[in-house]
Amino acid sequence: MYGKAFAPEYQGALTTLSVNSSLTDVLAAGTEQLKAAEQAGQPGEAARSGLAVAEAHRRLGRVEEADQAWKASYRAAREAGDTAAMAWALWSGGTLARQRGAFALARRLLELAAELGEQGGDIVVRGYSLAGLAETGRIQGDYEAVGRLHEQLLAEARRRGEARHTVWALEGIAQMHRNTGGYDTAYDLFEEAAGIAEEANDHRGHAWALRGLADVVSVRDGDTERALTWLSEAETTCRTMKLSSALAYNHKMRGNVLYRAGRYAEARALYERSLAEFRAMREPRGEALSRLGLAKSLARLGRDRAETAAELADLATTLDRIGLKHAREMVARAHEELGLAGASGTVAATYAGAGTPADGTNSRAEVAR
Repeated sequence: MYGKAFAPEYQGALTTLSVNSSLTDVLAAGTEQLKAAEQAGQPGEAARSGLAVAEAHRRLGRVEEADQAWKASYRAAREAGDTAAMAWALWSGGTLARQRGAFALARRLLELAAELGEQGGDIVVRGYSLAGLAETGRIQGDYEAVGRLHEQLLAEARRRGEARHTVWALEGIAQMHRNTGGYDTAYDLFEEAAGIAEEANDHRGHAWALRGLADVVSVRDGDTERALTWLSEAETTCRTMKLSSALAYNHKMRGNVLYRAGRYAEARALYERSLAEFRAMREPRGEALSRLGLAKSLARLGRDRAETAAELADLATTLDRIGLKHAREMVARAHEELGLAGASGTVAATYAGAGTPADGTNSRAEVAR
């Protein structure tokens, strides 16, 4: 039913690269081809090679390099008069903005990318851009607004037999069910995504699905060992492909699993590890969520109650600024779980003065990938 997964962001002379290519290999090949295209005065090829460079940098957690690369790709595409290539560059920029927590900018860039994709007759970049908009809303918790878009994109991907996008949509819908307590449905969807990804040889999609399955069996069944086994398998893929962000989220999830099992010292070590990884790649959402897990672990290990309450209050402000409502609700639950309401007055007091997020987004969110 589904063909083998492919990577449409690897274009021009780089179409021979596999969806499972190591990002360091992608970066090397993309950089070499980009230099050749620039020397030959071929802006169209430079734009498409530059896209692969931008995406490799982004997925490796190199924010500044990725930002420079997607903008250079856009300028080259504009010089070449290639509307579709301009759309792809904007898609990369929008995806980077979401990764950095700049959700309003992400939406603007992805909306423009979808428009240019349609104008340029490239249905793939249009679909990727709409998927990016859906994922941005999902991360912020706008489930009602983007749930239908996820379902629409899933139906389109199934109809065209696009394994990679089918897997993405299934995982997004599964995450929404998981975050709203629909564990059985989430498990079924993650399981289907894992099967399709494995059949289509989509290693990255398979790793994300395993992470989702591990989360569900941990929180629903208390099956710590099965969850850790799946996370170890996913980690191997992340390391092989050099998926820095996915690896950091894998480590954070391992911390979650260990925390739920009452293995607080081990959880603390994993949260410290993921926190360092997210800080290195300047990914604010992952950093904040790792801080939350670390604060809870330290509290369980005997940290002073007042220090924990202060840490949670600071996290509430940070998460409000980023625009992650669901994660802020997790802070409130942490107060209750740890019996800290008295240490900070009330749970509501933690959020006093929390204003509009800095990038102008609303303040809904989820703990997503």
